[in-house]
Amino acid sequence: MDIPREVEVVVVGAGQAGLSAAFHLRRTGYEPERDFVVLDRSPAPGGAWQFRWPSLTYGKVHGMHALPGMELTGADPARPSSEVVAGYFADYERTFGLRVRRPVRVRAVREGDGGRLLVETSDGTWSTRALINATGTWDRPFWPRYPGQETFRGRQLHTARYAGPQEFAGRRVIVVGGGASGTQHLLEIAPYAAATTWVTRRPPVFREGPFDEEAGRAAVALVEERVRQGLPPRSVVSVTGLPLNDAIRAGLDSGVLDRLPMFDRITPDGVRWADGREVAADVILWATGFRPVIGHLAALGLREAGGGIRVEGTRAVADPRVHLVGYGPSASTIGANRAGRAAVRDIRRLLSEEDEPAAA
Repeated sequence: MDIPREVEVVVVGAGQAGLSAAFHLRRTGYEPERDFVVLDRSPAPGGAWQFRWPSLTYGKVHGMHALPGMELTGADPARPSSEVVAGYFADYERTFGLRVRRPVRVRAVREGDGGRLLVETSDGTWSTRALINATGTWDRPFWPRYPGQETFRGRQLHTARYAGPQEFAGRRVIVVGGGASGTQHLLEIAPYAAATTWVTRRPPVFREGPFDEEAGRAAVALVEERVRQGLPPRSVVSVTGLPLNDAIRAGLDSGVLDRLPMFDRITPDGVRWADGREVAADVILWATGFRPVIGHLAALGLREAGGGIRVEGTRAVADPRVHLVGYGPSASTIGANRAGRAAVRDIRRLLSEEDEPAAA
C-alpha cells in the first residue's frame, strides 16, 4: 500500500526555477526531506541545459544569470553549455544540500484530504500543503501540423533532437521557426549543408542596440498580461526580437538569413506554396519552440477557457496552493530566480495564515 509521505512543500523540477525555489525554501528555515522535497525527472543535474546540442557553447548563450547565492565564474566560453551549466547546477545542489530526488516522474497532482495535495510519482505519493511547479518546457516540443507532412520522404526533427551541424553535411535543409534557435541552427548548418532555406510564420524582428532593464520590463509585462488573462504564454523572445549581433549581420549579408513566408503544404520531396513555388529538401528542422509541461496538473482544473493557467505573480488564481515558476514571464533565467523567491514568500504567508487558528 502506497502511504503518502507528508511535507510542507513539493517542488517539481530542478532547473533554474526549481533550484531557486529550493534555495529560498532552505534559506527561510525549511529543511530538505523534512519540510520540502525536490523531484526531478531528469537523470542528472542541469535541467534542460543538459540536453542542449554540443555546438551550443557557453559563449553563445544569451543572458544566463547565476542562481541565487552562488555565482558561475571561470566558465570556458568554448565549452558546451550543457557541460558548463550541468556542472554548475550539480555544485549548487551539493553546496546548499538540496537533496534533489531523481529520476522521479510526477504523474499527477490531485486533491487530497484535509486541504492537502497528493503528488503521485514514479517514487510513490507525497502529501503536501503547497506545490511549486517548475517543470519548464523542454519535455513538450511543439510540432506544427501541415498538409502532406506524413508523405515527406526525408527526415524531420525538432530542436529538441538537434545534435549539431555535421549531421546535415551535403543535405538540403529547411529550418522552420523565427526564434533564436532557428537562426543559430541556420548559421551553424549553412557551411555544411548543400542548401538551406529559412521559413517563418511572421517576418523576423531584429533588435539593434542594448536591451536595457526598461526594455526587459516592458517585454516581460507583455507576456505577463497573457498569463494573467489565462492565455497560453508566449516566450519572452517573441516580444523582445532577435539581437542584431555580428553573427546575425553576417548571416543577413550572406543570404543565409533570407526568410521565406510559411509554406502551405509538405510534399514527398520538400515543401510547396499556394502560388506554385517549391523547394526541395532532404531535412525539415522544426525550430518551433516548446509548450509548458503542465499535463500532470490537469486533475486540479486550473486551465482557463483560453487554454492557459491564469497566474497572478506565480500563484495559480484557481488554487493558491499551486505556484508556477519558470512559466510565462518567468521563463528566462533571471525571471526564474525572482519567481522562485516570490513563490516561497507567498507560500510562507499562506501556510502561516493556515496555522494561526490552530496555534490560537
